[in-house]
Amino acid sequence: MFFFVTLFYQNNLFLALPFYCKFYMNQLQVTVNQVFNNNFNQKPIIIRSPGRVNLIGEHTDYNGGFVLPAATDKAAFLAIYPSNLKTGKWISVDMKESVEIDFTDLKPQINHHWANYILGIIQQYENRGLKVPPFNCVLAGDIPIGSGMSSSAALESAVGYALNELYNFGIDKKSLAKLVQQAENEFIGVKCGIMDMFASIHGKENNVMLLNCETLDFEYFPLNLGDYKIVLFDTGIKHNLVESEYNLRRFQCEEGLSFFRKHFGESVQNLSQVPLSWLQSSRSQLDPIVYHRCQYVIEENQRILAACEDLQAGRLNDFGIKMTATHEGLRNLYEVSCPELDFLVDTVWHEKSVLGSRMMGGGFGGCTINLIKSQAIDELYARLSISYENKTGINLKMYSVVTANGTETVMTA
Repeated sequence: MFFFVTLFYQNNLFLALPFYCKFYMNQLQVTVNQVFNNNFNQKPIIIRSPGRVNLIGEHTDYNGGFVLPAATDKAAFLAIYPSNLKTGKWISVDMKESVEIDFTDLKPQINHHWANYILGIIQQYENRGLKVPPFNCVLAGDIPIGSGMSSSAALESAVGYALNELYNFGIDKKSLAKLVQQAENEFIGVKCGIMDMFASIHGKENNVMLLNCETLDFEYFPLNLGDYKIVLFDTGIKHNLVESEYNLRRFQCEEGLSFFRKHFGESVQNLSQVPLSWLQSSRSQLDPIVYHRCQYVIEENQRILAACEDLQAGRLNDFGIKMTATHEGLRNLYEVSCPELDFLVDTVWHEKSVLGSRMMGGGFGGCTINLIKSQAIDELYARLSISYENKTGINLKMYSVVTANGTETVMTA
């Protein structure tokens, strides 16, 4: 099917471009390139930075545990090149906005929130004594906002990677992931772990990454899904609980860690290191809610390692069972699910075409991640979308994703 995409900024026409849907990612590269050329009459460098999915290992990152993410074919594209002025013009195709940035007075943008993700990266470089000269940029992407695929980390990783390339700062990939995380924590104010940006920067096509969030050691595991695909079902909601409850879960985990360090030794660095036997022997001494939070984290960390053994041995059925077990832990022990997520998981778990299903991300909305037989996806989605709309009144969205390489330069100036 053939389409025309017309992109506007206020009353000024940027461009109108034809494209075929199946080449959508390449079209994003074309789009940011042409918008940049139209506005600055220069040839930019273009960076592609992917969103991510996390197959198993939720809420373990900030507890120093393991995660198993993969970079995806949904990505942010950034066209960028130095400015000859003391200012830089930044254009967001998706938001249909542009903003002029005075590099002599960098400050948060109140009316252009997306620009703050770029400013946060600049701040981190300059905190390291690396002066960032003015630059112009254009950004666009196809990572669904609020889907749990970390569109913000993809954008920040793109900017961090681009500035490193453009000005030869010499930052290695691990240090770059830390820089991006600090930008999110300090400038944006979201106390996230390092998984999102690490996966975006280090992703590898046809592989998942087992990442130790305490040491940042990682290894790749081939993801041979055969007739199955990774499919996300989007609840279309994000309950207001997410930020406050996320912070509360972190506090409860820290309370549990303090208990184990007090009674079992200061050598315990994080909750994921605690043996299940220590937890079980301490049940009567812990607040029941704290006990359940710790139980989920410790069991999930063990589940991830067992799931990697399943992948190595080609036991996809066993891997899928562990995915669904993760959802049960998130629902009953960590209590970060919601009725909409539970409905989607409960509706598909008995389907023969589905290996595993669970909520993905912080919780209280967003997407479920599923492993579904390719031939059954359309028919299952048709049935599920009807039942979900009947239940919630919300139109169910679906995203099929494949693994991809991490942040990279796709065009040089």
